[in-house]
Amino acid sequence: MRRFVWRRLSALPLILIGVSVLTFLLVRLVPVEPAEVILRQSNLNATEEAIAEVRSQLGLDQPLYIQYWMWISNIVKLDFGVSYVSKLPISSEIAEKFPATIQLALSAMLLTVMISLPLGLLSSLFPNRWIDRATAIFIYVGTAIPRFWLGFILIYFFSLKLDWLPFQGKGGLMHLLLPSITLALAQTAVFTRLLRSQLLDQMREIYVLYAKVRGLKEGFILIHHVLRNAFSPLLAVMGISLGNMLGGTVIVEQMFSWPGMGRYLIESISNRDYPVIQCYVLLMAVVYVFINLLVDLLQRWIDPRLEQSEESGIDR
Repeated sequence: MRRFVWRRLSALPLILIGVSVLTFLLVRLVPVEPAEVILRQSNLNATEEAIAEVRSQLGLDQPLYIQYWMWISNIVKLDFGVSYVSKLPISSEIAEKFPATIQLALSAMLLTVMISLPLGLLSSLFPNRWIDRATAIFIYVGTAIPRFWLGFILIYFFSLKLDWLPFQGKGGLMHLLLPSITLALAQTAVFTRLLRSQLLDQMREIYVLYAKVRGLKEGFILIHHVLRNAFSPLLAVMGISLGNMLGGTVIVEQMFSWPGMGRYLIESISNRDYPVIQCYVLLMAVVYVFINLLVDLLQRWIDPRLEQSEESGIDR
């Protein structure tokens, strides 16, 4: 385990440098002059002299590698620059908005586990029965419905028609329900299908037959053996799902006026606020990298056979 942790941690700097280079180059490839955007956002006349002065102040007249070094040096010091629109430090704006996005993503993930775990268990315990068929319909519907359409349907029925739940802004638990359901439904359907498949595969394994021969009850075998073995591959899916939810809040936050990073990104794109866009892309990439690392560590902690199989070169 220590060797694995050391190997992954030693690879992290290279991965993060690669992500930062790609992020920096992608924004630089956009055919828009940042100095002109700043002048227009400040209601100033974008003459050639004014553009050249702003470019000099921002260091945009320097070679690309010097610009990258200046940018990454500030990022290491948690200085993400200043927004073209608000003129405020981007780090303070992110510190204000990122917790709202994390709250929404974690709420959606909790909802995903609370729904998919019992559905996956019941459909695998009673295959081809009514609960399994109902779960199959839920999976088809959940994976087919686009998020934006589901969001509009929920707003129409639960907010406008029934007046049960608010659909705008951030407040208590009631404000969290509709955006969380919108964000969670597709991931819940996918997770339920994978859980059912994994549980059925594990129930066909020889160790389950031996456990039954030893007289162990089916519920005990399911909880103590089958579920544990099925959970390890599902953990990787949960990590990817959490990353998708953090990145997928863009549409949901805009739809429900949720004051998080996704809404911040949409506003920044419409205002061509490139330092914010650059920072958002880099931050989400780093979050993905660390979530994957955490998931890999948890998988090996839950199932030590993974590490043994890697060391022996056996593909499990």
